[in-house]
Amino acid sequence: MNRILSVVGCSLALFATLPSSAQISLVNPVPHEVKVTDAKCLPLPKAWKVVTTDALSDCAAANALKTNKVGVNFSSSASFTVTLGVKGDKCVAKVKNMIPDRHEGYYLRIDKKGAVIAAADETGLFWGVQTLLASMAEGKLQKAEVTDWPDVPYRGTVEGFYGTPWSHKARLSQIEFYGRHKMNVYIYGPKDDPYHRNQWREPYPQDEAARIQELNEHAKKHGVKFYWAIHPGVDIKWTVEDRDHLMAKLEKMYALGIRAFAVFFDDIWGEGAKADKQADLLNYVDDHFIAVHKDVAPLILCPTEYNRAWADDSKGYLRTLGTKMNKDIHIMWTGNTVVHCIDKESMEWINSRIDRKAYIWWNFPVSDFVRDHILMGPAYGNDLDIADTMSGFVSNPMEHAETSKISLYGIADYTWNMQAYDSQKDWEAGLREVLPKNYEALRTFALYNKDLGQNGHGFRREEGDELLPLAKRIENGEAGALKELQETCTRLDKAVDALLADHSNPELNRELRPWLLQGKNLAAYGYDVACMAVCLKEGSAAVGGKSFQALYDAAKKKTLEMYELENSDVRHALQPGIKVGTKVMLPMLNKLFTATVTAYNTQNGTSLESSADYNPFKLTSDVAQLALLPVSVRGNDVTVAPALEVINWQKDGSFTIEGDRDITFAGMDFNFGVPKVAGKFRLELFTNGAWREVSLLHYSDNDPVIHTGNELGGMTARKLRITNVSGQDLQVYFKHFKFVKQ
Repeated sequence: MNRILSVVGCSLALFATLPSSAQISLVNPVPHEVKVTDAKCLPLPKAWKVVTTDALSDCAAANALKTNKVGVNFSSSASFTVTLGVKGDKCVAKVKNMIPDRHEGYYLRIDKKGAVIAAADETGLFWGVQTLLASMAEGKLQKAEVTDWPDVPYRGTVEGFYGTPWSHKARLSQIEFYGRHKMNVYIYGPKDDPYHRNQWREPYPQDEAARIQELNEHAKKHGVKFYWAIHPGVDIKWTVEDRDHLMAKLEKMYALGIRAFAVFFDDIWGEGAKADKQADLLNYVDDHFIAVHKDVAPLILCPTEYNRAWADDSKGYLRTLGTKMNKDIHIMWTGNTVVHCIDKESMEWINSRIDRKAYIWWNFPVSDFVRDHILMGPAYGNDLDIADTMSGFVSNPMEHAETSKISLYGIADYTWNMQAYDSQKDWEAGLREVLPKNYEALRTFALYNKDLGQNGHGFRREEGDELLPLAKRIENGEAGALKELQETCTRLDKAVDALLADHSNPELNRELRPWLLQGKNLAAYGYDVACMAVCLKEGSAAVGGKSFQALYDAAKKKTLEMYELENSDVRHALQPGIKVGTKVMLPMLNKLFTATVTAYNTQNGTSLESSADYNPFKLTSDVAQLALLPVSVRGNDVTVAPALEVINWQKDGSFTIEGDRDITFAGMDFNFGVPKVAGKFRLELFTNGAWREVSLLHYSDNDPVIHTGNELGGMTARKLRITNVSGQDLQVYFKHFKFVKQ
């Protein structure tokens, strides 16, 4: 029996800023097959009715029509009909042969009489509704037929970063975003949720449990599977008691309504990292929990060796998982390294070892290892012919949830329709999605916030390529180049002002604010440096009413202000600095500053300081994972940003921090994540021309924090050094390092 629902529709304007073109071109992700039956668009009907079955009358697809944000009502007398059905329903029997024989596939036909959406399953029906709604974004209808399906079965995100977890509000917004763009998975696994990791045996407090329950229900309404992940690897004992603790926790989450689960063993070593024990535990969970509850999605494992660089074939960790673990359990994989793009060869390598298709955990646009940068660039670099080699693909985003949507917009398209993926086009559309009323300003600012800077994973992104010809012209002294640089800096300055004043997306404004303020400093610095170069080149006494000396003083002041802002309270929690335009723009300006000041000194017999950068502390290390960690200052506290993965600290390896002047120490402590390890390291301070050792200790046997002896207080030194003196390679963490200066 069919149930009649009616909807009164009004003009949609969700993407009114997009160019007027075929309406289906407004849809993201790009559909696989589109046949436009009439180039002339129809006006959006004032009312329509929805025909579906009793079974589907309250499904996510039907509710998406009822609750869309354009203010619809229902009327059974409307002449425009929207028909919803899945394979086997009588209401879509006439088009049953048009339905793709693929999970989540759908067929959509739009003509002057109405629309028919017929799908392989309810999730596909929901995606068809999203396509219909998105295609009406300009308040018009395109007569067309769409046949569509996803390339990758599981697509979405894993909230798996270190640092400040997303807020509840941000998670709700993310889930809505996924539903609009056909991403069907959200894996909840924030490293700093204690009940996910360090206190995994304990149940959630009532209020936190209620929030997870709400997220799960919200995900159901938007076609998204809410996966809850548990991370027992830090301290698990391979005992029946701990196995039962894990099962009890899963049962508690099931009672909250959770129907999809993951178990993480990443970023650990020791007892918890044994492949055979992990396989046995996951098989037990699969056999006695997943299989018992008939409505639970396939289990996911994040292994300890989750990338190729860490995989030791001789020890057989991955092959053990492949042969011993039930084949319906998914195994996550980050690629050739922790942070790496995915290609066909690497997929063939991992799949042959785990004896199944890998489930990709792509560490982009995550920035927990480069928190001084915010990543606003496109998602690119993954092969376009690997859809059939993977079981899933999830992005690990930034802690800045709203800004992450810029890249996630493209990732949604990539995982749905790889062959049609255009990263640049998706980047532009993603920027419009996040801030439609101020797209141009956001785009201008994003140009300077794509790259990660130097980092321990060696993962870099294009940034500033459009400036390279200008940099070359400046270097060659070509006419007009300096004026173009001034105009470039002015555009950046105006874009920043526009974004600071735009509160149409308050969360985006909050996330970007530290970098916007630094962008304004960068623009001012660049303009002053360009004026200095003009002044020198033209032999002018002044430019813009300022003498060379005044421009020089202003530029030097800006470098100091950039440093002070980096170490101010405008930063987000755990943020070690604020970097903007570091790949091309800032180096270009610094090079121009140094060359201009050097030439000025030569011409005028002066001795102005020509160094552009200002940073009083420098870290050097032969421990590869520590060498690029930033040093930051907050008041008298000097800290080194934490590293996130296990540190392989080689025998005799050390790291050194050097100041630009003598430092008088008031205190120091650091956390290598392991108790009783203080005696394996030596701390030395360079004072009076020689290295002097300072004692190290733990306050208790179970305390991983390392403290210094009383002799440190009041010591004055230019640099400090910490060395592994254990006589062997060590595996530790680098969770915290701080010294306090007087």
